[in-house]
Amino acid sequence: MSLETAILRQNSQFRGFLVTGDESYLKSYDEGRTDYDEVVVTLQGLLKDPAKLQLIEQSRVATVAWRRDWGDAMIAEVRAGRREEAQQAVRDAGTAVLVSAAVLPLRELREGEAELTAANGKRQETAIVTAIVALVIGGIALILIAVTLSILLSRTIARPITTLTEAMEQLARGDNDIEVDSGRADELGEMARAVLVFRDTALAKAEADAAKALADQAKAEAERGKAEADEAQRHVVEALDTALDALAAGDLTHVINTPFAPEYERLRKAFNIAVEGLEQSISGVAASADSVRSGATQIYSASENLSRRTEQQASSLQETTMATNEVTRMVGETAHSATNAKAAITVANGDAADGRVIVDEAISAMGAIETGSQKIAEIINMIDAIALQTNLLALNAGVEAARAGDSGRGFAVVAGEVRELAKRTADAAKEIKGLINRASEEVKSGVDRVGETGKMLARVVAKISDTNALITEIAQGAQTQAENLKQVNGSVANMDNMTQQNAAMAEQATAGAGLLATEADELATLVARFRLKAPRANAGRTATPQAKPAPARDTTRTPRSLPRISGNLALSPSASDDQWEEF
Repeated sequence: MSLETAILRQNSQFRGFLVTGDESYLKSYDEGRTDYDEVVVTLQGLLKDPAKLQLIEQSRVATVAWRRDWGDAMIAEVRAGRREEAQQAVRDAGTAVLVSAAVLPLRELREGEAELTAANGKRQETAIVTAIVALVIGGIALILIAVTLSILLSRTIARPITTLTEAMEQLARGDNDIEVDSGRADELGEMARAVLVFRDTALAKAEADAAKALADQAKAEAERGKAEADEAQRHVVEALDTALDALAAGDLTHVINTPFAPEYERLRKAFNIAVEGLEQSISGVAASADSVRSGATQIYSASENLSRRTEQQASSLQETTMATNEVTRMVGETAHSATNAKAAITVANGDAADGRVIVDEAISAMGAIETGSQKIAEIINMIDAIALQTNLLALNAGVEAARAGDSGRGFAVVAGEVRELAKRTADAAKEIKGLINRASEEVKSGVDRVGETGKMLARVVAKISDTNALITEIAQGAQTQAENLKQVNGSVANMDNMTQQNAAMAEQATAGAGLLATEADELATLVARFRLKAPRANAGRTATPQAKPAPARDTTRTPRSLPRISGNLALSPSASDDQWEEF
């Protein structure tokens, strides 16, 4: 489009200079040349397709030929003072002076690029849909994993620990009728079996108390053994009660360090091993929850960036649509003005032709007047000759009357009067002749001026015809540009609608990623009730609060900005972030 605009600009400014001879048109002509050459170089560096490069080269060769044969050549002719000859050469050239050979390859290239743009838009929509499906499936999978882990933790750890704690409390109250799951192969099974040992010990103590009544002879020894057993049992019960209270409170760092009596030492070791194993399991779950939350945060951030860039593109396209509409309106007005100018020049051409006819008639009338003046001058010469002859006759009559004496005196008076009349007639004829001569000179001057006016009107009519032809071409070019701009405007509007829909889908994907991060936070909250040891190097991550996800946007409304991520969610970019940014 830039190349086509530059070509048309050179053509129109060249024709304007050809019509008016005004040097100001050449400034825009030279700017169009410079723009065309620069854009050709830029496109030749950007395009890689040989067919497209061939189209650019065809346009460039045709443009250079047009400059050489017409643009630069005719400008040089006008500058050399041969403007009329240059205009006649352009009129005689017909279609040879048009720039169609330079414009048509550009339009073919533009149509190919428009098809490629439409295909890229479809691929972009497919990629966005695929990303949204992947995010939704991943979010559902992570939610299911979190729920499954919560259920497993509840069933495999929290519930057996609660049952075991209740059994220990029941045993501590002296109720030995307890039931525990000692068939497990993990640390909780070891703790249950240790509790059974503790129950068996309590039962043995009860049997010892029963045997006390039957063994009076060993009363003192039995009482001492009982006191020691009670002390050892009390110590064990207190230590286990404290440890189980800490375990029930979620403290997985509490272990029993004080050794038990030999018969209870196995119970202490089993409890410590079970707590350490449980602490390792919960640590692994916490690390997994952290990883899920970190991944969800990265997805959320990438989705938000994608949504923001899509909305920025939608805003740019909307501004482009408005600008194209304005250009289309202006080109349409230009075409309308050119049509009006064509009509006005047509009327002026008709008036000038009528004026030329009137001038021709005036020249004919002046010629007739000049001819009449010449005939009047001949008549005046004849009158002058008659007056001269009359004066001679009167003179002769006076001489003859003088010869006749008194009888010819009356005749002499008449001869004198005739002579005086002949003199006045000669004077009047002379005066009339002078007037007729001056009138003839004025008429001749008027005829010459009217003739010059006729020639000037002929040149004006020719110029108006040339101008009419040029304005007709300009009007046709402006109308063609208006139609092309309408097509471009429709394409830009379609791209604007598709970009708006893409922005809405990207915002929905962002909302889904935010929901996934919220579920990961809830999983981390469940795990956070346990007190763990210092974080390990491979699983230690600082929990970050998650911002609430943005709600899904109604695609029928005007695009708006997505909520910004603030606080600890603004994580530093990693390798995965770079991949999302590229996506």
